[in-house]
Amino acid sequence: MTGSSAAAGSFAHRPPEGAAAQPAPHSLHPAPLRREVPVLAAVPDLTGDRAGSPADPPRESTGHGAQHDGALPPAARESGGPARGLLDRAVETWHFARRQVSGGVPTDQFGFDPEFNARVLLPLARVLYRYWFTVQTRGNEHVPAQGAALVVANHSGTLPLDAVMLQTAIHDDHPVGRNLRLLGADLVYEIPFLGPITRRGGHVRACPANAHSLLRSGELVGVFPEGFKGIGKPFSERYQLRRFGRGGFAATAIRAGAPIIPTAIVGAEEIYPLLGNARRVADLLRLPYFPITPLFPWLGPVGAVPLPSKWIIEFCPPVPTEGYARGAEDDPGVINDLSGRVRGTIQRRLNELLAERGPAFG
Repeated sequence: MTGSSAAAGSFAHRPPEGAAAQPAPHSLHPAPLRREVPVLAAVPDLTGDRAGSPADPPRESTGHGAQHDGALPPAARESGGPARGLLDRAVETWHFARRQVSGGVPTDQFGFDPEFNARVLLPLARVLYRYWFTVQTRGNEHVPAQGAALVVANHSGTLPLDAVMLQTAIHDDHPVGRNLRLLGADLVYEIPFLGPITRRGGHVRACPANAHSLLRSGELVGVFPEGFKGIGKPFSERYQLRRFGRGGFAATAIRAGAPIIPTAIVGAEEIYPLLGNARRVADLLRLPYFPITPLFPWLGPVGAVPLPSKWIIEFCPPVPTEGYARGAEDDPGVINDLSGRVRGTIQRRLNELLAERGPAFG
């Protein structure tokens, strides 16, 4: 399906992309990546906390506004009103595009470009986040301001807009404003144009080695264990969690000693109510499903506009993992128990948030 780094079910055992950085504390700037990464071992760092980072400009009321050499002087900006502000933004965008073309913007080995994410992708996401869905976030205090953690969330909505909203919530509403490195299914990176864009937005192909390495590097990592089975479930089964894969996320968290942040997302199920699946079309296009909704494909591109449902994203208290004995990540009983506890927490909060929210629209 189109979208961001959507479904990341159970991690496939494959080598990671590129090479990994030595484990390092959370930093505003990525460290150079030098050594090869063994399978199921380490990968890179590039979270880039927002405060003071040139790669991620300070937030203003508009969600934009980094200053650089191409910006208009303050007196000119203040004297022209809205028209002058638009002109200033156009000048900034021009200089930014010129730097992009000249190759002056650094990326990590996965292609993550923090400036492109902050200046291009996140402003687009904010239109949905703030004005269309008017997302409420809760429990931001449970997401650490620095260091590794694994955000584990329910997945739904036919198209993976929940991934985009989750990333925006942590970047915009968290006190520090961290970059969430989302793990995505192989399909996302095989689609022309979409693959490169998601990489530049900080998304990474899902596998144990990549996840472990990001955590060891102090990254904040996000995963949707339900995968395509969650995002593509019928509307009649909304907010009923699917199986959390084989518990690969739990093994990865134990191996890295990183806390798990169970996260409940309410609102995504209603944006594209999935009434059916055109399996023959899906097979022809090599997609996991081809959605039939009340508006799509009947209204063409108009049917792809998400419905303006009311959203709540809640980060639950962390589940620690550093107390497990050596080798616990290979014990099926331990993995099933931890995975089940995280899944149970999310399902319970979904039920409670649904009752609190009431109708999805209006």
